[in-house]
Amino acid sequence: MNLKQYIEIMVPEIEKELQRQVARLDEPHTKLFHEMVTYHMGWTGEGAGQEATGKRIRPLMVLLATASCGADWKSALPAAAAVELVHNFSLVHDDVQDNSDKRRGRPTVWTQWGVPMAINVGDGIFVMANQAIMDLTKAHPALTVVQAATILHNICLDLTRGQFMDMSYEERTDLKMDDYWPMIGGKTSALLSACTHIGALLGNADEKSQENYRQFGYHLGLAFQVQDDILGIWGDEAVTGKSAASDLVEGKNSLPVLYGLEKNGAFAKRWKQGPIKANEVKEVAAQLENEGARQYAIEMSHKETEKALAYLKESNSQGEAGEALLELAKKLLKREQ
Repeated sequence: MNLKQYIEIMVPEIEKELQRQVARLDEPHTKLFHEMVTYHMGWTGEGAGQEATGKRIRPLMVLLATASCGADWKSALPAAAAVELVHNFSLVHDDVQDNSDKRRGRPTVWTQWGVPMAINVGDGIFVMANQAIMDLTKAHPALTVVQAATILHNICLDLTRGQFMDMSYEERTDLKMDDYWPMIGGKTSALLSACTHIGALLGNADEKSQENYRQFGYHLGLAFQVQDDILGIWGDEAVTGKSAASDLVEGKNSLPVLYGLEKNGAFAKRWKQGPIKANEVKEVAAQLENEGARQYAIEMSHKETEKALAYLKESNSQGEAGEALLELAKKLLKREQ
């Protein structure tokens, strides 16, 4: 099978498992709570469907990692659901913290039901993620389940570390590029590393292979985030679906921006004068590119990509699932710029 065929088989099973986990809230007194969660997950409400659910990349990585170790991927479905629920809990809270009114083209939970309810929705999803990981006991020894849960709990703390840094950086003017990597290591790479690490653990890989899988996911996340930063300034909106003006207008401390600030040239001078206006974006982006920020970011993305693929090769991933995992990684890292 190729990646497309794995997706066609795995994604429906992922959706079933996610719906089974979320059904814990489908009780008489909490039906609206359940509706809020199913709305966020993309299953209900106006605009529900594949565009609203997302691509389920993280649970796919769990299942493909397990299968690439020669094990039955279906036994890892509770873990796949757990990482996707963790991802979605973070999205609900991010939307509140960032004051974002849209998620995948639809109104966010907090705009529909208010901030207090949205916080509770995020909390509920987080708890169900932790319940989901414990369902691994149906197919795995208790020690393995504890190890998987430990990985999940550790990365959840890393997620909050990364979010803390991201928010605390907003008011700072003294940031360096060295401040960037710990932030995205928490916000983006931690969960991807948990996907491949837990998948390898459930695939009965040895400790060395597990570490290679973990490093693969971690560096894949770094490369992915740097590419996202590039697209956030110079991307084609028609291709990415994201406004290339938003990152500069929002004052996001992305890698190209921090590079430009360290160069202390025309871009840095303008940045320090105050918020970038929408009609300035083209000129400011050109300044940043002329100072080498875009090329530097591209080089760093390539560097992290090579690291990720080297770790995957070292992991001794097997068979068609291993090829599909490699294909998925390459697909993630070759988005149009």
